[in-house]
Amino acid sequence: MGAGERDLIRILVLAASLAERAGLRALLSVDEDVEVVAETAALSELESMPANIDVLVSVAEAVTFPELGDFLAGVEPPLAMLMLTDQPQAAQELSELPTRAWGLLPLDTSEEELLAAVNALYEGLLVGTPALIQPLLGQAVLTYEDEDALVETLTDRESEVLELLAQGLANKQIALELGISEHTIKFHISSIYTKLGVTNRIEAVRLGVRLGLVVL
Repeated sequence: MGAGERDLIRILVLAASLAERAGLRALLSVDEDVEVVAETAALSELESMPANIDVLVSVAEAVTFPELGDFLAGVEPPLAMLMLTDQPQAAQELSELPTRAWGLLPLDTSEEELLAAVNALYEGLLVGTPALIQPLLGQAVLTYEDEDALVETLTDRESEVLELLAQGLANKQIALELGISEHTIKFHISSIYTKLGVTNRIEAVRLGVRLGLVVL
């Protein structure tokens, strides 16, 4: 492995139906630095825990929270956990599991959102759309209409990324412009979305303009 490169992000996919597992594998495999090393319809069907898993990606209906708690408690080092669900109440239960990072995305999440979430979780960040995590965080998450203040101020690098998003540059173009990896760009974009309380580039740029963070 060369200087500046990192290990593959190793994924365990948990989904009840073959179609769901195949769909998640296809979306995740778009990123050459993400590897789905195992998939299962139920945790009870795993003969043994695959080695060095970084992120467990699960469809909510495939598992109960008590079952998840028992499973995760026996995993060292702790995993990051991404759950796909449309139920906001899942945030509270997920936050209480023994994970090193966790996230919630809707069932119809896009390829870009899924990969950005996996990269952010790999870095230890909380991930989630405002609609799913706001019941847990209360007013800590900025809603789209709430333009007076950010949860956290954007870093200088995040501000640079947001400016380039506003110019319509793709992730790879932003990475070349700033001289950093495309994975790091995905990490910054995920953090920007969380801080602004938005779920896509259009909303991020629009709110960034209204808050004076972006000059068009």
